[in-house]
Amino acid sequence: MLRNIDINTMNRLMEENEDAKKIITQLLKNYHASVSMIAHEIRNPLTLVSSSLQVMEVQHPEVKDFSSWKQTMDDVQFMCGLLNDLTDYNNGHSLHYSVFQIERLIRNVAVSFALSLDAENSEIEFSSQIIPGMGDFTGDKIKLEQVMLNLLKNAKEAISGNGTIFLKAERINDDIVIECRDNGCGIREDIIDKIFEPFFSQKENGTGLGLSVARQIVTAHGGTISASSSQESGTVFTITLPV
Repeated sequence: MLRNIDINTMNRLMEENEDAKKIITQLLKNYHASVSMIAHEIRNPLTLVSSSLQVMEVQHPEVKDFSSWKQTMDDVQFMCGLLNDLTDYNNGHSLHYSVFQIERLIRNVAVSFALSLDAENSEIEFSSQIIPGMGDFTGDKIKLEQVMLNLLKNAKEAISGNGTIFLKAERINDDIVIECRDNGCGIREDIIDKIFEPFFSQKENGTGLGLSVARQIVTAHGGTISASSSQESGTVFTITLPV
């Protein structure tokens, strides 16, 4: 798995040496192809195993009383989720461009998230401030939506019981700035620099790839994503995207 330091070093080499650029470009193509092939080969039999277990549970409900049944089902679902996240991580740099109104996209994300909280009868109070006049944006609409929903989901999971989540978006000069703020448990100072690293997670059954994927997508758009946090006041994630 490539780390930030690896990617930064490769980018520097490609800028300095044309031959190195050709070699590294081919190596990266082979690397991404290998990850995709491995994920595909594992996903197929794992999907069959998951389907078979679900059929067994329907046909023989008594298996749910077996001491290891729930753990087995949870483990299979975790592996399926891990493969999906790994595929997202592997493809995070690849964008499908279109021109769209980013203001409308962010509003749709906010509405979708609010509806999900209502459906769960959540005690979390969600509000948003999406300032008009952002104009058209060129980027990958689906992947940017994925990033924002991921941040909102993380904010929700950081809150136990009552709490607040606030989403703000505005255009500042030639940048779209999006903030996701929560008053949840916060992120410890000694780990906040690690949260964007692949496979780093403080969540039970977390894959540790969600924020890594988010950073890949934002970086591929030429933008930045950062986090500031306090265990007293909560966490703020800030995305900056050049227009």
